[in-house]
Amino acid sequence: MASEQITYDAAYDTAAPDDFPAMMAVPRYGRRSGAFDAIISQTHDHFWDPLDKAYIDFDAPFDIDRQLIMPEDQFLELNCAVADRVPAEKRIRFANDLMHFSMSSILHGEQGALSLSASLCHILLDPGAQEYAANQAREEARHVSGFTRYVTARWGEPLPVGPTLGNLLTELVTAHEVYKKIVGMQMLVEGLAMGAFATINAKTNDPTLRRLIQLVMSDEAFHHRFGRIWAQKTIRHLTKEEHRKVEDWTAQVFQVLLFNLVNAEQKKPVFEKYGIDWQWARDALKEAFTDDIRRERMQEGTDLFRVLIKTLLHAGIITDRTKPLYGVWVDMKELASESDEMPGDVIAEEMMVSLREINAKRRRIVSKDIARPPAAAAE
Repeated sequence: MASEQITYDAAYDTAAPDDFPAMMAVPRYGRRSGAFDAIISQTHDHFWDPLDKAYIDFDAPFDIDRQLIMPEDQFLELNCAVADRVPAEKRIRFANDLMHFSMSSILHGEQGALSLSASLCHILLDPGAQEYAANQAREEARHVSGFTRYVTARWGEPLPVGPTLGNLLTELVTAHEVYKKIVGMQMLVEGLAMGAFATINAKTNDPTLRRLIQLVMSDEAFHHRFGRIWAQKTIRHLTKEEHRKVEDWTAQVFQVLLFNLVNAEQKKPVFEKYGIDWQWARDALKEAFTDDIRRERMQEGTDLFRVLIKTLLHAGIITDRTKPLYGVWVDMKELASESDEMPGDVIAEEMMVSLREINAKRRRIVSKDIARPPAAAAE
């Protein structure tokens, strides 16, 4: 089983998805690993409720026809010939509609993380790992709820998932190989998310979006940690063949995401709304967005693909064999010398302090209500 799933630590042992009797085997209940206890014990510290205005208010006004959610320089389409096809009076709305695509993609990604975490609950034999996965599923569920409410407040409903992201999420959720689920979601997708969230937090003009991103990052920092624990306990034990298998699959996914995640074809619904042919837009973007510009963007500490490469390098997945593939875009020696701290870790810690205060206050209110006699509570 370890050879098939590429897991070497008992904490990641799994049963077949249809082997529920294995979950009821008496010895299983007592074989709990302590590897995830620290993460589990902090779950209550970063609890938040997207339906409660004490945490976030989605009704705060924001005019998407007159206010930019993100600065224009964050949209490639507004820095090339595509912008010439958009009337000046619709430029702000066009930028916000491009953001609609981005936020919809994030929402679909959160749904993928929710479904993947639930799928891990079905197969992880270690009770501690299973409890962690159950906690993550709960947290991803509130992310789905939060981003749904944000998208609804700004645009009414999300856009369909793009083929690249949709196909990847489907592969990860339905994969039988545990390494694909963990590397693919907890490291690749979560790594991309942390980079994107850090950029949005730093540059958005929408206070509601900034608040939502900070709340989500307080959870995601822990989810990413689960993948790092797997890497620490697994990578050094892999055979050359197994390491090559993980490394090559990861490099393939990275290439697909790098060149296809936000290309013009994925954004067809937005271009169609403005009467722009997506194939023409694709060519205009290719002409303007050269490899040199892509490389320049990856020098920023919060660039999502730089964050992703750093995650894979520090996890030990990238070796000298595939370093040249990533080295085309970033300085691998520089990345290796950096700490493994994620761009969102500081933000997550700051939000944890705020959430502890909110949750402590709300617990005091609930305790007082419970302590009051029924007659007094009714007054």
